[in-house]
Amino acid sequence: MIQLTEVSKYYQERCAVDRITFTVEKGEVFGFLGPNGAGKTTTMRMMTGLLQSTSGEILINGMNISRHKKEIHAQIGVVFELPNLYMRSSIRDNLNLFADLYRVAASRVNEVMETLQLLDKEKSNVSSLSKGWKQRVLIARALLHKPPVLFLDEPTSGLDPNSASLIRNHIKKIQEEGTTIVLTTHDMHEAEELSHRVGIMHAGALVALDKPHRLKTIYGKPEIEVKYKQDGKVVMKSCPIAEEATKDHIYQLMSNHQIISMHTKEASLADVFAALTGSELS
Repeated sequence: MIQLTEVSKYYQERCAVDRITFTVEKGEVFGFLGPNGAGKTTTMRMMTGLLQSTSGEILINGMNISRHKKEIHAQIGVVFELPNLYMRSSIRDNLNLFADLYRVAASRVNEVMETLQLLDKEKSNVSSLSKGWKQRVLIARALLHKPPVLFLDEPTSGLDPNSASLIRNHIKKIQEEGTTIVLTTHDMHEAEELSHRVGIMHAGALVALDKPHRLKTIYGKPEIEVKYKQDGKVVMKSCPIAEEATKDHIYQLMSNHQIISMHTKEASLADVFAALTGSELS
């Protein structure tokens, strides 16, 4: 559904995106990760036609974004982190306006409002809503015309756990219905929960691209977490499984009957991110 080939973006002499190439398959959730300034938002804007690439080719559903922007915009939904809604209008009026633009039936407005639990506040002005409610309105608006491709930029950033869970569950639901989703997030748990594959950007380059569990196997360092008694205190320590010193340490603790509990700890996507970019995200 999405294909990028040797795509670059320059701002005068500064390279924001450096010859990246990847594809996103139909019905896939693609997690697009990277620290601030890595180039992922710039890439998202090029994929949605808001920015023109300096070089390379971007195809959405087989169409070149630079030559078929109008046709592509009819087939994509976009949700940005900042709520670009009509603040003085109600939830329903916002959605009715875009339903008219997309030429979809009024029943579709009711359908998306019910799915995202917006009916209770349908007459409320958007300006009075919390960030979580605004985000749900944005997602509802993006889904009105049933786009085959959906771009989500930080969809749960700053939301309370209940609102974030509702949105994540809806992302899973529309993916199961066949929607292709490109998702940027700073939440590594969210990326791991939702994404079939993740691409990690750093300094404008795509430094890794694979399924989360494969990346954890390649870049992560499995550890063993040991709780033991020492000098009358309880100590908790994580040690790399592969190191000889870990085996010696655990053998000594077992010989002295110091161990309280012990279990293995799998590498996380946050560990992979830190290994590839030298920084950590929540």
